[in-house]
Amino acid sequence: MAGILAWFWNERFWLPHNVTWADLKNTEEATFPQAEDLYLACPLAFCIFMIRLVFERFIARPCAMGLKIQANGPQKAQPNAILEKVFTAITKHPDEKRLEGLSKQLDWDVRTIQRWFRQRRNQEKPSTLARFCESMWRFTFYLYIFTYGVRFLKKTPWLWNTKECWYNYPYQPLTVDIHYYYILELSFYLSLLLSQFTDIRRKDFLIMFLHHVATISLITFSYVNNMARVGTLVMCLHDAADVLIEAAKMANYAKCQILCNLLFAMFAILFISSRLGVYPLWILNTTLFESWEIVGPYPSWWVFNLLLILLQLLHSFWSYLIVKTACRAISKGKVSKDDRSDIESSSDEEDSPPPSQKHHSSTTNGTNKNHGTNGYLTGAPYPDEH
Repeated sequence: MAGILAWFWNERFWLPHNVTWADLKNTEEATFPQAEDLYLACPLAFCIFMIRLVFERFIARPCAMGLKIQANGPQKAQPNAILEKVFTAITKHPDEKRLEGLSKQLDWDVRTIQRWFRQRRNQEKPSTLARFCESMWRFTFYLYIFTYGVRFLKKTPWLWNTKECWYNYPYQPLTVDIHYYYILELSFYLSLLLSQFTDIRRKDFLIMFLHHVATISLITFSYVNNMARVGTLVMCLHDAADVLIEAAKMANYAKCQILCNLLFAMFAILFISSRLGVYPLWILNTTLFESWEIVGPYPSWWVFNLLLILLQLLHSFWSYLIVKTACRAISKGKVSKDDRSDIESSSDEEDSPPPSQKHHSSTTNGTNKNHGTNGYLTGAPYPDEH
């Protein structure tokens, strides 16, 4: 284990030439980032997750109820042991052959069984109230951390001159503000990474998972090798647009369509201008070119910049989705959802049956009609799965 740790913390990888870990030990005159400082983020991530649960229950939920957001979820499917076993153990999307077999076994028509599976899939989706509470929590955190970042950074010289990120590097002392900013951001993204498996399942689950891993890696990398100054710029820039998208989603759930459209337009402009404009011209310029000129490259410098470039590729992907959403909103006259972060993975599924099933006999015998009176054949139209 000692050999593995010595290999992992190899100074030639993490630090510039002629710099050792001993040079960055804390002294009475100066404090430098230490890798063990980041251990604090793990228990704090759990605390943030618990704070979120309390916030959603006692603050976000009453606000949602005040806005008349209903807690009712989608219509529940009628209990049926055979179909439930197929749904949980075999498939949530039965093909035509299986549908016909179930139809004969239950003496139900295919359309009724299709509707049961549709209702059962929707049954697992969270209510609008749950979505609102999740967005309100994220909005509150992003607003707080962005406000803190702006208030802190406006007093720093590297906000106005990015070359200050590299002067006297890596012998730049760690301030209390930077330490607090880093630990809080890292804790939050760790909590997001863990809660992603319990939150609303989205179509871009893997992309968001990759984003969280890249973000956590960037925060860890920049802290350990004391690139904390440029790291604070990256974090603050990313938090700005996240405030607006969560506010837009809350307005959408509250059915305030005009406000939602306005907030989404502001978000789209800020996101594209900051992630495709400011980020490459300001952040990537200083990490790739100014640091090369002042400090010079070394192994972890390459890794850090590769992670930043990966983040830029994700920005481009999300910008494409935002433009697509904006074009659809213009054609429809409103923003109905956020393609970047608010579409469940199951929203792709096709509600209408395949052509070969559309013409399946919808006329049932007397026994079928008795089964169909449980809300499937005579019930209200099926709710939208999106």
